[in-house]
Amino acid sequence: MRTTDFHYELPSELIASRPLEDRAASRMMLVNRANGEISHHHFSDFADLLPPNHLLVLNDTKVIPARLFSNDRKIELVRTNAADPNHWWCLVRPGKKMKPGRTVEVGQSTGTVVQTNEKGERLIEWDTPPDLEEHGHLALPHYMEREPDKADRDRYQTVYAKEDGAIAAPTAGLHFTPELLSKLDHTFLTLHVGVGTFRPVKVDDPRDHDMHSERYHLSEEAATKMQSAKKIAAVGTTVTRVLEHLARDRKIAACHGETDIFIYPPYEFNAVSALQTNFHLPCSTLMMLVSAFATRELIMEAYAKAVENRYRFYSYGDCMLII
Repeated sequence: MRTTDFHYELPSELIASRPLEDRAASRMMLVNRANGEISHHHFSDFADLLPPNHLLVLNDTKVIPARLFSNDRKIELVRTNAADPNHWWCLVRPGKKMKPGRTVEVGQSTGTVVQTNEKGERLIEWDTPPDLEEHGHLALPHYMEREPDKADRDRYQTVYAKEDGAIAAPTAGLHFTPELLSKLDHTFLTLHVGVGTFRPVKVDDPRDHDMHSERYHLSEEAATKMQSAKKIAAVGTTVTRVLEHLARDRKIAACHGETDIFIYPPYEFNAVSALQTNFHLPCSTLMMLVSAFATRELIMEAYAKAVENRYRFYSYGDCMLII
């Protein structure tokens, strides 16, 4: 297995830089693992296409405006984690200017770099934490090639977003509306999507890739519902990672923690039997996860047909349901 095994060619005009006006108007490809059939639908058909006896599990993390700029606009920071209200781990550009002891001002707040970790993040100690609602911006994926606007505050957020903490949206869930969810048996877990989601695989052998870690929480109520479910359908790779992380060691139970599980072919899934997900970047860890779920050959065929049929790709794009 090589990283290049998960490459495909994508015309740039198929990258969705803005969302559709209607969330549920997205197209949805149905990929059947049992017979290899691939068919084309709309997301509004989801309830009819999901096989019976499935509990739908969604990620209710809420995207925070985690991107900040210094008052002189010379320093860009993205908050990746808050150790406590006054201590933030941040990605910083340009990093060479932000060595331990250096300060940065954001609004009325002054932060001092305390240390650097092995990932290149800076631990910044604030005298008063910056107000993210006033000074923060959404950290939209680089491939959108634009700055966020007011519309993104709503549309780069699922309709069921609840728990603050994500840097990026769990984009598989962006298609759902309250009306559609009301027709489906569902529950939620929380995984705060981090910047590692965008980290490319830079090694030739994927098994040498340093997988990012993300925080999750599963409530007692949700765990009980999952334990009694006949089958589980995961909305997105974030949900899949949490459930498979829990299922590989023990039965799914209420808990919280971090997971750095890296799923790639071959892999035997223990919790998830259906997966709804957006289209992912070539050679990404997410491409490898869906290839493990449906075989690399079937996924590459599906992606080729998505390009041929002019599907919209990535965060604001269309999706597939793998059954």
